[in-house]
Amino acid sequence: MIRSLLIAGLLPVPAFCLSLDLPASAEMTLEEERPLDSTTIASGPFDGSVVPMADASGTVSVQAWRLQAAGLTTLQILEPLAKQLEAEGFDALYTCESEACGGFDFRFALETLPPPAMHVSLNDFRYLSARKGEDEYAALLVSRTSRAAYLQITSVTTGEPGEDAGLSAAPGAPLVPAEQVAPGSFGERLETAGHVTLGDLTFETGSAQLGEGTYESLAALAEYLESVPNRRVALVGHTDSEGSLDGNIALSRRRAASVLERLATTYGIPRRQLEAHGMGYLAPVASNLTEEGREANRRVEVIVLSE
Repeated sequence: MIRSLLIAGLLPVPAFCLSLDLPASAEMTLEEERPLDSTTIASGPFDGSVVPMADASGTVSVQAWRLQAAGLTTLQILEPLAKQLEAEGFDALYTCESEACGGFDFRFALETLPPPAMHVSLNDFRYLSARKGEDEYAALLVSRTSRAAYLQITSVTTGEPGEDAGLSAAPGAPLVPAEQVAPGSFGERLETAGHVTLGDLTFETGSAQLGEGTYESLAALAEYLESVPNRRVALVGHTDSEGSLDGNIALSRRRAASVLERLATTYGIPRRQLEAHGMGYLAPVASNLTEEGREANRRVEVIVLSE
């Protein structure tokens, strides 16, 4: 077995060449090459007693990579790599996410490189195994922390060293294809209408402080912003017409800023994607002559900004 710890900037291409293009931010942290060995490749979820495995023998190549991927999901990282495997002639055996895989039992049934080279979060990982022909296998394990993503690539081939069999991965490819927003999603509504009211937000009485607890609208907005990390939005506070204009503009701005702070601190949304503003009572959606109208006017909206 050859095990080498690699430092940033030194990315030699192994002699075994299943070619995968990785994001430009990718940094290899550890590599193993075992010219004549065997391993197991997961082919199904943990069933309560075992994880189904395919036995694979030949040249076993394993690499761990660290990626700067703030705001991107494990699916966005895995999907373009899966398409590359398909283009190489591989057929998917099994793919899953975290709990659907089997959680703890699935993760620890896998052969993984040790930390700090490879990190696997039990709450956020995805796995894909694939086969080409009868005896070539590939497996991808993607996970992420709040600061970085981690990728392990396993390749098993029958080729001898130097015969262009096995694994070669190099940085430089785009991380994800063109940004896409799921049909029917919060993001689609926002991009179609240009703005969405965050209707479930509540604020402490007489305060600009956003109430404790979770809000479905914020979770949906955070998911959207994570899926399109180059998108920017403005959070805009509105009030009813009670009080002075200056006072209401200041209050509405503080409420929008409170929402921004929750998105940044609780959901980890980069502040560069967010702005906070206040309109006071200048943009009502209902009459301020009724209590129902005044309540409707007290709101925070999210507005999508041009790039």
